[in-house]
Amino acid sequence: MWPVLAGAFLFICGVLVMTWEALGRRRLSEPPHPFDDDPQTLEPRHQNLRFLGLTRNWPAAVMMALGAILLLFGAIRYALVL
Repeated sequence: MWPVLAGAFLFICGVLVMTWEALGRRRLSEPPHPFDDDPQTLEPRHQNLRFLGLTRNWPAAVMMALGAILLLFGAIRYALVL
């Protein structure tokens, strides 16, 4: 039972850390400029997919991988008991 709970906890914490890294380091919107013709969006200019890179999110990826391993270990252990 404990591997499943620990795995779920680690996996959820990994997702939350990855979300925090993606949203926590920059502003989501810029203040309106009076001379801009661009529509107002929540997405900042020049948004790339760099925030999803492994260099910034490796702790979260490790936590999610450990959580997945523990979940699989708990599922296999439970399946062998039945």
